Amino acid sequence: MNTTATVILIVVIVVVLAAAAVFAGRPMLRRRHLKERFGPEYDRAVEQYGDRREAERNLADRERRHSELTLKPLEPAARERYAIEWTAVQERFVDAPDDAVQEADELITRLMRDRGYPTGAHDKRMELLSVEHGHTLNHYRKAHEIARRSEAGEAQTEDLRQAMIHHRALFDDLLGQAYQPRHGGTTPTSAAPTDTPAGAHDGRTDQWQAAPGEANAPRLDVSKPDQR
Repeated sequence: MNTTATVILIVVIVVVLAAAAVFAGRPMLRRRHLKERFGPEYDRAVEQYGDRREAERNLADRERRHSELTLKPLEPAARERYAIEWTAVQERFVDAPDDAVQEADELITRLMRDRGYPTGAHDKRMELLSVEHGHTLNHYRKAHEIARRSEAGEAQTEDLRQAMIHHRALFDDLLGQAYQPRHGGTTPTSAAPTDTPAGAHDGRTDQWQAAPGEANAPRLDVSKPDQR
């Protein structure tokens, strides 16, 4: 074999090995991407399907369908209206906890629709939400289960309080972190319980922030149902 043939052979071998390395590394890169994108929902999918490859195919399909949505952030005025509505719902928890949980769920559904998410079948809705809200989605799942128990008359007041906590996690996530009112006066603060699960808001505060110079309104804590 002459020198030229040897060089060509070496180049071919190097190219083949490089291509093999790239091909072998693609599944690992894809897996890392899905884990970062879906958070705890990745492990839940693996457990649900019982097969990692099948779970990853499903998660990739969720990403594809999610990319076809036309999602949009809320205008400041709309965010302010939602903030006020949420405060009112949590205040109603004092006298009607069952109704408050139902209203919280309806408010979140409306918020999803305004953001551009479909609000049809619950399972499909959860799959699409998992793409960008996987770190808070399990809270919403738990709240939905408590709401079902409430409809069957099987939920206690403490269960309903936990449902409000779980609802709040996704509500904050969908609404966004930064919030500043556009006008003067008192800023509505949330009635979020003080024992909101760690990480529920992904770094968000548990109340609406007042603009400079404004005072926060009195805070109602749903962890104490007898508070007025």
